[in-house]
Amino acid sequence: MQDDVEVDELDRAIAAALQLNGRAPWSLVARLVGASESTVVRRAAALGERGLLRVIGVVDVLRCGLGVPVLSRIRCRPGTTYDVAAAIAARPEARFVAVVSGSADCVAEFVVPTHAAIGRVMIADVPGGGDRVSESETHAVMRTFVSNHDWNPGVLDEAATAELRDAAEPPFEDFFGEGPPDRLDELEQVIVQALGEDGRLPYKALAKVAGSSESTVKRRVESLVRRGCLRFRTLTEPEVLGYALEFMLWLEVEPGLLERAGRQLAAHPGTRYLSATTGRFNLAAQVALRHYGALFRYLTDDVGSLPGLRAADVTLQLTTLKRAWAPTPAARSTENPA
Repeated sequence: MQDDVEVDELDRAIAAALQLNGRAPWSLVARLVGASESTVVRRAAALGERGLLRVIGVVDVLRCGLGVPVLSRIRCRPGTTYDVAAAIAARPEARFVAVVSGSADCVAEFVVPTHAAIGRVMIADVPGGGDRVSESETHAVMRTFVSNHDWNPGVLDEAATAELRDAAEPPFEDFFGEGPPDRLDELEQVIVQALGEDGRLPYKALAKVAGSSESTVKRRVESLVRRGCLRFRTLTEPEVLGYALEFMLWLEVEPGLLERAGRQLAAHPGTRYLSATTGRFNLAAQVALRHYGALFRYLTDDVGSLPGLRAADVTLQLTTLKRAWAPTPAARSTENPA
């Protein structure tokens, strides 16, 4: 978590609007947050310059046959946690990396070509990992209930949220779980690579990068979204949206009640990410709460009421180094405190 994030209510509303729809027109965002379009553009640019707001296009790696996501919990030797986390974050296979407290010291999500590649990518490939890592466990993602793209931070009212969501692509995790991968052609690969750098890139600029017509590029982007291959992710720290606490939740649930428990937890407003996984924990979630004091009631009331719950573990996120393959402001500014 960052302690120096300073934003006002307008900044927060702009970030929330883009969280709901990363490619929403500035005119729509301006109307919904009650400011002029020029002010909204200027504020968003300022947040971007501070590393607090960025929209990128992200590819569903499972849907497109680009890899398999796995979550890893890592225990480190005393005094080595930040070194290990930084080494993992430097790996191109690492999509998410955070230093945490509790039963693990570091949590990471890797995207590997196949399940057989997990052993190669894990700690054996981290420089000095054999000396600094005391224990690790890996959980392969079987199904995603909620992705960070779908999270509603609850900053804007219901009418504004509905208007933004109506203009955005619907969640696709439940619709593309089976069947052969949807391979991207050469033009689509160029498009998603460009949008991976700037998810709000105008179609005219995107057409120039892709060497194609604006109408063709627009149709391809719409097709990628419709097929469930492409989503738009707004990268902003929870503090910007008014959340003081972020943590990973690891649950062991009776297999026969996994679907029911997953859907119930996915409906909680604090759930940013939730997947069913292999391993001793078969549900893994990333959760944000507005206050640390809300954690006790969340665990006793919300988690405690889940059907088939056998065990629960919480690892608080202390410093998040990487989200959606992108280094966070903390990763760029934090020195090794060990």
